[in-house]
Amino acid sequence: MNRDSVNWTGPIPAVITPFGRDGSIDADAMRENIDRLLSAKATGVLVGGCTGEFWALSFDERCELFRIGANTVDKRGTVLAGTGAVTVDETVRLTRAAADAGCDAALILPPFFIHLNEDEIFEHFLAVDAAVSFPIVLYNIPGNAINMITPRLASRLADLDNVVAIKESSGDWNNFYATLNSVRDRLRVFCGPASIYGVPAVAAGADGFIDCFPNVWLPGGIEMYYAAVDGRSDEANELQRTGKALTDLCTNGGRSLYPATKAAMTMLGYTAGDPRPPLMPVTGSALNELRAGLEALGIIG
Repeated sequence: MNRDSVNWTGPIPAVITPFGRDGSIDADAMRENIDRLLSAKATGVLVGGCTGEFWALSFDERCELFRIGANTVDKRGTVLAGTGAVTVDETVRLTRAAADAGCDAALILPPFFIHLNEDEIFEHFLAVDAAVSFPIVLYNIPGNAINMITPRLASRLADLDNVVAIKESSGDWNNFYATLNSVRDRLRVFCGPASIYGVPAVAAGADGFIDCFPNVWLPGGIEMYYAAVDGRSDEANELQRTGKALTDLCTNGGRSLYPATKAAMTMLGYTAGDPRPPLMPVTGSALNELRAGLEALGIIG
């Protein structure tokens, strides 16, 4: 397999995992959110990724997300399933569960917490690749995973049998651009922090976005991709400025990305629930500042 084995392009939002008052997955709310995003011209969704709080879910809950995602999308777009884990065995089991559920590919990050060298990361992916027959999207998010897929490592991994794409979420333009140039002939390249530099990423040749902000920012978080592709530069650049401001709002003033995303969805009238511990809901002045910032950006009000 390689980039030509799939036809994925465009905005593929990383969806939240909504939780009910009892802490369980709210399947109805998740279906509503996915339908809303697809209606806004998303080309697919990522379930059970970082935005989906995969680290706080049990194995069975992660598999439940795969089924909800595949059944809800029902061939209307691409369904990526976050199947990354520390061990090869768990990664393989999750990846096989995603395939059985009807998802289109597995999004796999390097093993996390423990510091690994490049060869150790490569051997992890090599073992997973040998044990499955299912498209794999590499996931580079060193700010969370500790371990980084460098452009050189991405090039090595691009030659594995099942690897077809990479989500480059380092937040470092230089690393993104070097990775794009290193693997774009073999892999689909998706920009993770599209809210920060999605427009220049498209101009450089990125195939699409996999970003969390469409959960709260519609149509802008999706339309930014189409404006960039269509050459509507003034509109694209204005949307990029909004995306950058939204990123700053959700990651400063005592706020972090995933709780702030859920709080913003609640303000907009969508069912998101609270994040799971150790994350905590946004409250007090941080919540008031979030609301004021969203109003100033025209996202609510």
